[in-house]
Amino acid sequence: MIRKFVWPAFLLLLILLPAADFAQSKKVWLYKADESFEKKDYATALRYYHMVLDDTLGMSTQVLPYEITLSNQKIKKDSTQTPTEKTVSLAQYVNHQMAMCYRYTQDDENAAFYFKQSAESSNYTDDYYYYGLTLMYLGNYEEAQQVFDKYVGLEGVSENMLKRAFREISGCRYAMEVQEPEEKIEVTLADTTIFNKGTSSFAAMYWGDGFDKVIFTSARDGGIILDPETQDSKYLCDLYWSEKGENGEWTRAHNFGRPLNSARHDASGAIFNNYVYYTRWSDESRNDKHIYLARMIDMKFFESLKLDSTVNMEGFQSINPFVTADGKWLYYSSNRPGGSGGFDIWRIELDEVGSPKGEPYNVGEPLNSEYDELSPFFHEKSSSLFFSSDGHATMGGLDIFKSNYDPESDFYEMPINLGIPINSAHDDSYYITDEEMRYGFITSNRSDCSDCDSLYKLCSHCYKIYNVMQPPPVFKIKGYVYDEVTEEVIPGARIEFKDVSYQWEHFELVADEKGYYEHELIPNLELFLRSTAKGYFADKAVVMTKGELYSKVYRQDFYLEKIPEGEITIEGIEYDFDSANLRPVSMEILDKLIEFLELNHNLKVEIRSHTDERGNDKYNMSLSERRAQSVVDYLVAHGIPVEKLVAKGYGETMPAEIKDESGNVVTLTPQFIYSNPDKDKQEEYHQRNRRTAFFVLEEN
Repeated sequence: MIRKFVWPAFLLLLILLPAADFAQSKKVWLYKADESFEKKDYATALRYYHMVLDDTLGMSTQVLPYEITLSNQKIKKDSTQTPTEKTVSLAQYVNHQMAMCYRYTQDDENAAFYFKQSAESSNYTDDYYYYGLTLMYLGNYEEAQQVFDKYVGLEGVSENMLKRAFREISGCRYAMEVQEPEEKIEVTLADTTIFNKGTSSFAAMYWGDGFDKVIFTSARDGGIILDPETQDSKYLCDLYWSEKGENGEWTRAHNFGRPLNSARHDASGAIFNNYVYYTRWSDESRNDKHIYLARMIDMKFFESLKLDSTVNMEGFQSINPFVTADGKWLYYSSNRPGGSGGFDIWRIELDEVGSPKGEPYNVGEPLNSEYDELSPFFHEKSSSLFFSSDGHATMGGLDIFKSNYDPESDFYEMPINLGIPINSAHDDSYYITDEEMRYGFITSNRSDCSDCDSLYKLCSHCYKIYNVMQPPPVFKIKGYVYDEVTEEVIPGARIEFKDVSYQWEHFELVADEKGYYEHELIPNLELFLRSTAKGYFADKAVVMTKGELYSKVYRQDFYLEKIPEGEITIEGIEYDFDSANLRPVSMEILDKLIEFLELNHNLKVEIRSHTDERGNDKYNMSLSERRAQSVVDYLVAHGIPVEKLVAKGYGETMPAEIKDESGNVVTLTPQFIYSNPDKDKQEEYHQRNRRTAFFVLEEN
């Protein structure tokens, strides 16, 4: 007889209880993970999400509701997208959340892995966008572009996200096309015992006129805290400073101490005279970031004051202050209303005691975009505004851009990406440089974080300060010499170089058989260039390397006019009636002739004067000679060497030549003049004959 085995009731209970307890634990871990995520404690959230994923029992069957949202550490939630309730499996939900956690903790490799899982196996459509973004951060631009291309072809993608995706596609193309600059720019990690000692360092800013002091932000041991039980200075930002020693090396970092630094985050500082502007916030309210002002005497500080609502609008953030070298303007970033979107660059005027006055001014487009523009720095000598942005075509995350500024029109030019090696596939910001743009600093998270949790590589404090060293700018000039009319090259033309600041000896080059020349230049030159060739008038140009801070190749072509065989009429020369006295209008014209003769100082010319046929021949000859001499006297009095000039009067012996209506050349003889019945036309022809001209006698 076969008996059927029946489990005792108490044994079934023992078996089912652990399963029930485990399921209950999962719910607790998931709750704690989501709670930590909401608090932006992504390290803790990841630990709990990993615990939820450790056992896959029921993962494919359990479902959770979620809202479609946009998550970005630098961009606020897209308020234009309508939240939509969907249902996904627990595994899909946790993969998405873990991907976001890894994104926020800047672990791009893990973020890419989990975004790919989430995008391909769930309804989190936007995870394709974030997958492409993390691939950009990893420098995989070609693959990233393919992911973005796929994303823009999906249904249900919001217009705002499409804009972002197309922007990132442009960034991928830019990154794949960008080349290393010709001059070797060195970007190296700054001293780890001074600037990068701790978990995070960023926002170096020169202090004073000599570029020998720096204020910067760092989170490290020994910072200002109030409660050692709940606070760890290793993860709390303070303001530090360092200065150059006698050997030119930066000395040890000094904490500014209380009351400038507090038990909150104090960061991104700028100093003008005895005023310190900086950003302050707390972990309890990370979105409440505002700019504070502290005044000091002999490095002793008064209590900091939060700037009023003209800068710190309630409910919005204001960060990254920078003061211009003259102390007149405060630049900063804010997401306040009235901008282009995200964080914009703003500026406001400062009074004589460093307080803002008037209303803030948004610098507008094309500098600001609908995304984020941060960490402004205005370089006085080049009149350029440097800033970081993720709203223009970038190589990934934030890139550093430069916009030239015209103070007369108050206009910022189209921003230029500084390219590699200053920018990378990661976030790059807080660019500063000295007056000559030789030495400076940037902040970047391009390197792996050494102070991260060894198990999950968790760290949101991966920003470090980097040195930027640029070689002196290299200048070159090149070009061709052409015939002005035929535009054919002139082989063997000469190009003279004259430095008006007398740093260089004057010298000249000879164009090759193709009319081409080139030469290297040195900085701080004011060059006058003159090109000559046999049988041609000279041409000139002015080239300046003075004040130029970037390497540059100057293209300077010359167009030479052929010396005519006949005389050249000087139009507009007038004399008093029956006199050789020059009228004022004639002197203005002769001043231009002086410039021409100075440029063509290799020529000897004859100044010719002519009269019309009316009057006594002998008298007309005498009058023309006196008028020619009057012109020569004026030219000599204004610096033209007398040996370069000959005065000659021709009276009425050389009538002028003109082209008639048919294009034929005719001579204005008395017979021709009086054959025309139009009295006005006759007077016009007489005036043509009453002319002053010059004729090239010789060239040397």
